[in-house]
Amino acid sequence: MVGSRLEFLGWTPVNVKLLLPPRQSRGIPHPLVKYSNNLQDANLAFNGSAGSELYRAFGLAVPAWKPLLLTDYFLDQSPACWIEGAEGPVRPNSGLCFGSRFLGGNGIRLLEIIPKTSFTRIRNHYSFCLAWMVDICARHVNNRQAIFLEGAQGALKAFFIDNGDLFGNAKSIEEEDFLTSRYFDSRIYHGVSSDHLRNLQRDSECADVDRLWKRMRALPDDWKTRSAVDGFAQCLERLSNARLRQDIVDTIASVCRWSDDPEQSGFQ
Repeated sequence: MVGSRLEFLGWTPVNVKLLLPPRQSRGIPHPLVKYSNNLQDANLAFNGSAGSELYRAFGLAVPAWKPLLLTDYFLDQSPACWIEGAEGPVRPNSGLCFGSRFLGGNGIRLLEIIPKTSFTRIRNHYSFCLAWMVDICARHVNNRQAIFLEGAQGALKAFFIDNGDLFGNAKSIEEEDFLTSRYFDSRIYHGVSSDHLRNLQRDSECADVDRLWKRMRALPDDWKTRSAVDGFAQCLERLSNARLRQDIVDTIASVCRWSDDPEQSGFQ
């Protein structure tokens, strides 16, 4: 059953990554992992995987991910990876968990925070506006997070990370504000060209909703809680609503133009 789903996503039980204890995996970078019984939110594995697929459908840069197989042997040999609970370490559940590729290592320079003077170095600067539109439709209840990979001549490429609070998360927070899900430094939306803003409506239509449904259904059953699937369905419904998308795009465009006005420099 699990094997057939993984094969649909382009994985097989053979190439699902098997995590090895530290002494057997020297020199092999471990991915970033979200456990199925994470104490922070029961939907983290679903949100991480479905959110990555959602972002990729819009052409937004995200780290590669795949399901990872946590064996009892690995967990017994690796207590350092256990979850820190209020009353002591909590053993993660064995089985499939979400793992995303760590982008650093081998001399690669990653930046978590950059000054405003470096915003012009971001090659995919416009992606922050498109990501904001997607996050609003996905009811992202936290600031959008990104890391920046430095390339040749100092150019930066933004990768969008940490989708754990997409789809309203398992806490089902009802209060929504379109500013909630933007990147924490709002100045990054300054200087987005008028051409890019005009393209925002066109680019908001690029996702294949049917394909996203198929990708979601292929995820492990243990990850698909009712609140996660409902939140994902509501997200796709919003993305399929052309009038709603237009209203969101118009709002984002007006905010970007307003915040770029020197007389409105107090915008936060």
